[in-house]
Amino acid sequence: MNDPVDVLIIGAGASGAAVAWSLAETKMHIVCLEQGGWMNPAAYPSTGRDWEARFYGDYSPSPNIRARPEDYPINDDNSPIKVVNFNGVGGSTIMYTAHFPRLHPSDFRVKTLDGVADDWPIDYETLAPFFAENDRMMGVSGLSGDPAFPPREPPPMPPLPLGKSGALLGKAMNKLGWHWWPSDTTVATVDYEGRARCINLGHCTPGCAQGAKASTDITYWPAALRAGVELRTHCRVREITTNAHGMASGVVYYDKDGVEQFQPAEVVVIACNGIGTPRLLLNSTSGRFPNGLANSSGLVGKNLMFHPYAQIYGYVEEETDSNRAPPTCLWSKEFYDTDLSRDFVRGYAIQFGRGAGPIMEAVMSEAKGILPWGADHHRVFRKLNGHRLQLAAICEDLPEEHNRVTLDPILKDSHGIPAPRVDYTISANSAKMMEHGIARAKEVLRAAGASDICVNSPILYGGWHLLGTARMGTDPDRSVVNEWGRSHDVKNLFIVDGSVFVTSGGVNPTSTIQAIALYVADQMKQRLANLFD
Repeated sequence: MNDPVDVLIIGAGASGAAVAWSLAETKMHIVCLEQGGWMNPAAYPSTGRDWEARFYGDYSPSPNIRARPEDYPINDDNSPIKVVNFNGVGGSTIMYTAHFPRLHPSDFRVKTLDGVADDWPIDYETLAPFFAENDRMMGVSGLSGDPAFPPREPPPMPPLPLGKSGALLGKAMNKLGWHWWPSDTTVATVDYEGRARCINLGHCTPGCAQGAKASTDITYWPAALRAGVELRTHCRVREITTNAHGMASGVVYYDKDGVEQFQPAEVVVIACNGIGTPRLLLNSTSGRFPNGLANSSGLVGKNLMFHPYAQIYGYVEEETDSNRAPPTCLWSKEFYDTDLSRDFVRGYAIQFGRGAGPIMEAVMSEAKGILPWGADHHRVFRKLNGHRLQLAAICEDLPEEHNRVTLDPILKDSHGIPAPRVDYTISANSAKMMEHGIARAKEVLRAAGASDICVNSPILYGGWHLLGTARMGTDPDRSVVNEWGRSHDVKNLFIVDGSVFVTSGGVNPTSTIQAIALYVADQMKQRLANLFD
């Protein structure tokens, strides 16, 4: 058995890294267990010409396709959207596109404003200082003054250049009179905290070999390790154990050699994402907790929210940026909040992408029937390649209990631990939202002079955002953790990842996930005297 630790964190991704760094100043003995390993940027696909091909293989965003030893399988057969994540130090920040919006103030008050779902027990103003702290730690580039958001401090770095694609899209939005703004991203536009500015080495997913894109293995973790946090890699946690008092007592895990170990701890923090966290809780059964740990509400694994994505793209005569720049350059919040003239509640953001690489272009265009085989193949390919403009409508997913994560009765990971099963359907409200987004995106593309407009809806491998399966709230019957991430049932158990989201908003969640992790860590530090009771 290992020596006891004060705080044990499970997962070294976006939230695990942030909470580890924040708690380090307490000088407590903090250990983080991560089932993956440290990444070697020299091995990232962007160092070679085959980076697009590897996107379909060992660097696929889907763990079921990638199937690295660090991954666990996911049964998502009963879902039109497939789970994508990454296991390793840095978690899914290794693979994300670095798009970094915050949830809006309205996203925390959905019940009050629109009579649907539930209000959060915290608000935007509570998280504002932690958003700012996270912007500094991750290194955000952007432009303050966006009228879609409340006034805020300027981001640490200037925004990404609009480039050829951004300029074309911005002009099209101006024609329509619709809101657009340069995206917040975690791509360095100037040298920042030891990271060199982006030199457009390649697409930001999968993996930035240059280190211009912030991932927590190069931002939070070096600082946390210097402050004394211990990070153990290739350690897969099987279950959280409890003692006679119903408190978390530690975890059972398999080490890098596959040997079962027990790590006792005074406090346990889960940072395993909206799929991995309910999987771990449901696997942690006992006589006191027969239905899984922290599950007296019966809500562990329920209310899964994905963000259905509709992708719309077309082709212009002008040359675009293709894959020669960070992928997401603009956003629009024109259709973000509820409009009673539409037949759905809440709304969506539009993300503007630059284009696609040549292999992706060829594969997708052939599949869509716009790239023929035969004598005309090369002429048409030259017309398409490097001329794509694309948009995506990221639609708010409202919580529904039937969208859920359970344990698969057959599928197991390489250590024999039951794998998660996902059952998910797109709601009628989200479907109407997606259709509206597709229609508006087509208007944008036509205003830009695009032809051969294509639609992918929903994006099949678009389950990037794993939210809501261990929700936050003040009522123990309607939530899993309280307003500062503490389990209602197990007083020394905390959750800091996207599973605590009450509603999903219509934006990428990483910025908000990390702000919540920093907020929870701050609450823990304020309550150190009774954390161990």
